[in-house]
Order: sequence, then C-alpha cells, then structure tokens
Amino acid sequence: MWIDFAPLNVPLDRRLQTAAVLQWTLSFLALAQCSLVLYILLVCSQYWALAALYSVWLYIDWDTPSTGGRRWERVRSFTLWKHFANYFPIKLVRTAPLSPHQNYIFGFHPHGILAIGAFGNFCTEGTGFSRLFPSLTPRLLMLPAWFRVPFFRELLMCLCLVSSDKRSASYLLSKKTAGQALIIAVGGPPEALDAKPGEMTLQILKRIGFIKLALTHGTHLVPVLSFGENNLYYQVNNPPGSLLRNTQEKLQRIIGLALPLFHGRGVFQYSLGLLPHRRAVYTVVGSPIPVVKNPSPSPEDIIALHTLYVEKLKDLFETHKVKYGIEKESQLVLC
Repeated sequence: MWIDFAPLNVPLDRRLQTAAVLQWTLSFLALAQCSLVLYILLVCSQYWALAALYSVWLYIDWDTPSTGGRRWERVRSFTLWKHFANYFPIKLVRTAPLSPHQNYIFGFHPHGILAIGAFGNFCTEGTGFSRLFPSLTPRLLMLPAWFRVPFFRELLMCLCLVSSDKRSASYLLSKKTAGQALIIAVGGPPEALDAKPGEMTLQILKRIGFIKLALTHGTHLVPVLSFGENNLYYQVNNPPGSLLRNTQEKLQRIIGLALPLFHGRGVFQYSLGLLPHRRAVYTVVGSPIPVVKNPSPSPEDIIALHTLYVEKLKDLFETHKVKYGIEKESQLVLC
C-alpha cells in the first residue's frame, strides 16, 4: 500500500513527542477559531454574564499585546515543550554571546510554513534559550489580528508573543531596562509560499522596516538562520506567475495571511497529514551587528545598514550550510 504506517512498538518518549506536536499543530490551525466560537456560544447561552465580564476585561486589557504582553515563565517552561523540541529535534545554536546590557532585534529566516523554529526556540524553553542567552527576554512579534481573538490572546501572551505593530516594538525598545530581544520573522507570511524542502528563498531585499527600527532605537541587529525549517512540510508547486501563486498572493493582500497548500504526515502514518515531518531544525543565532542610535535616519543610512545586514546573513549561511545539511554548491536566494 502507498500509505506508510507507523510501527506499533513505538517507544513511549516518541509517542509523547508526537502528542506534543499534535496539540501544537491543532492549536496553531484551529484554536483561534474554536476560541471565537466558544465566546459566541457563551454570549448566546445562559452563561452570557461570563461573556460580559470577559468583554469588560478585553476592553481594559486591549492594549497589553502592544505594551510588552504578559509573559508567564511557568507556561514557557512546561515539560510539554521539551517533548515538542525533541520531536524534530530543534536545536538552538549560539555563535556569539549577547550582552544583557543591550537590546536586540533578531531577524529570523526563513519563516517556513508555520514558523515552527521561531516558536520552539523563542516562545518556549524547549531548546534552552535562557541557558544560552541568560538575562535576555525574548518576544516573538505576531500579526495584531490574533490578539483580538477572545481567550486565544491570553495563551499567546503567556508564551511571549506580542503584537507586531510599530507601537509594540517601539515600546519594548524604549524601556529603561535592557536585555530585550525582539524576534521578527522578516519575510513574514508571504515567505511561507516559498517554503519548500531543500530550498532557502528569503524575502529580504525590500524589507527595511526592521532596519529603520534598529537605527531609531540604537538596537543591535542579530541575523538568525533556521536550517531545516523548510523541510518540515511539502507544498503544492506554486511557481511565481502561476495561477495558484497569483491567487495566493491576492488573498494574502486581502486578509493579511498567506495560505500555502501543504501537507506533512499523520499521527499513525507517515504519508499524509498536518503534522510536520521528523526532520532536524538547527536555528543558528549569528553575531550581533552594532547599531548607533539615529532618531532620524536618512534613506542612505537605512540602505547602508540593510546592505551590511544582508552581507552578514549571507556569511552566516555560507559558514554553516554544509554542517547543517545543505549542499556546498547551494546558494541563498534573496528576493
């Protein structure tokens, strides 16, 4: 048969890893919708008073995702996330120490289908972020719309996710206490449409917003490459210019989300499903690029720093590509 079933005698630790990834996948793809449905059901039920109380809380707490969020270290440190990281496994690689007396913007590349590397490394302690980068506080920026979903927003903030609007980043980088590490998936959702096994296509050449942000606040830039991120799922072929790709890009402009057609494996078989494949992901954190504060950077200043960042990103790729499973002849594709 064409379906490759999992063996019955799978060790318990692997079953726990699969369960951890299953809950995360279902949460990523459906928990927001389920949370919204739950809120509507409460409104229309005899428990409408609970919905009313939560609505008051939502009104009071509306700006929290843009003012640092509400991290909860206990949630980030659940054993669940160790199982999650060991499933692939995901490994966080430090190439240079980062001073806790500075603020940083981590440029994360590539986005991948579901940004699994970004979540596993920076939203949880599954790969030991605090051990590798002591006294740094990571926060992953996410589209603001997700923080408008009742209940779901609370979980996002517990896991150090904050809104990606400009006010949010400026608030964190303006704090008197240093040691802030903002993780930005520079290519954003559109980059997911190029996430295919064996390829590393990054949308970076026109992305200058994070460069201007770094200059404005004097925040050091750190390039981050997640080798293996694009190997976790297969995607329906959608070359630029094709009907499918044009449709996906049009929908992305309308709703703000990319809609890649992808598949991975199932729970009890390896041939088809929504779970990512068990393939290693190595997230390499590069050396920091010092940035001098310039509250009013000129276009030339922005272009100069952007050029330097791209060069450092290329160097990071060339230095580590062979070690982490990419052919020596392979090149980084920038667009």
